[in-house]
Amino acid sequence: MKINVDVQKVQEPITSASSEVQEIIAQVLKLEKEKLYQRSPRNINDDILKIIKEVIQ
Repeated sequence: MKINVDVQKVQEPITSASSEVQEIIAQVLKLEKEKLYQRSPRNINDDILKIIKEVIQ
């Protein structure tokens, strides 16, 4: 069974989000890429919470 995925439909919630949400997503993705090499990324939840607080304020 072949599944056709329309990339625009998948990305639509992100592209239609507010600029604050887009900024949070971008920063969290960057953080995840930075911690990708670690076997057990520590404190990532704290880092994500910090990103959210900074963008909101």
